[in-house]
Amino acid sequence: MKKGVKTIAVIGAGTMGRGIAYASCLAGYATKLYDVEEHFLNKAVESIAGSFRKAVDKAILAHETMTQSLARLQTTTDLNVAASEADFVIEAIPEQIDLKINLFRQLDGIAPPHTIFATNTSSLSVTEMAGATQRAARVIGMHFFNPASLMKFIEIIRGLETSEETIAATQEVSQMMKKETVVINESPGFITTRINAMIGNEAFYMLQEGVATAPEIDKALKLGLNHPMGPFELVDLVGLDVRLNVLNFLHQTLGEKFRPCPLMVKYVKAGRLGRKLGRGVYDYS
Repeated sequence: MKKGVKTIAVIGAGTMGRGIAYASCLAGYATKLYDVEEHFLNKAVESIAGSFRKAVDKAILAHETMTQSLARLQTTTDLNVAASEADFVIEAIPEQIDLKINLFRQLDGIAPPHTIFATNTSSLSVTEMAGATQRAARVIGMHFFNPASLMKFIEIIRGLETSEETIAATQEVSQMMKKETVVINESPGFITTRINAMIGNEAFYMLQEGVATAPEIDKALKLGLNHPMGPFELVDLVGLDVRLNVLNFLHQTLGEKFRPCPLMVKYVKAGRLGRKLGRGVYDYS
């Protein structure tokens, strides 16, 4: 393990935060998981423990490994407790730039000067977040994929002032988590989000135009293009509101080719946000 990184704070106990905390404590790091309310943390611990039990049941992990990993996990509703002794902070809060900037500004006054701040954003500006701190060289993008406990890939995003030392430390943390990485220069949507957003948006246009049904489009991309999930299955997992926010940002920064399909906008207005609410493109009720 990298000598300087012993404790990781994960900010946000939602779907992504839980997966990142799982990967962190499994990698051997003392892991502090923060959220604003205790019941969010309780649900997260239950989910993390369930993921470990599944891995043990499938003989992927030893029972002792599960026990040791869970012993490294602490939860807190106090941001000072989460970050004051952290060597590395990974934020996984909602994908809104103002929220992330405000969080990094708070963390900058709490965390030690050496602490690296990583954002799990899938599209937003690392440079803009870094600008809210006095440690721009130690701010970086670390885009995990859902489920973060299982997916073996992380996009590492270099902001304008991100140092080579910060990139190297982030690569080592990723390696300890048994993840493969690519390092890219900051650009709206990075690599994967930009491509996925375009595919998903085009799928909605096809659905709107009556080219085919959602199951047929999903089947075509899975069997014809070897995608592990169809675009509608994926957007239901990610959340239609999340995808729409990304498209709005890409439309604003990269132009007309990313204009959100009106049918997607209509689904979001109707509250059909995906699996998390029981109905998106598909009905999960």
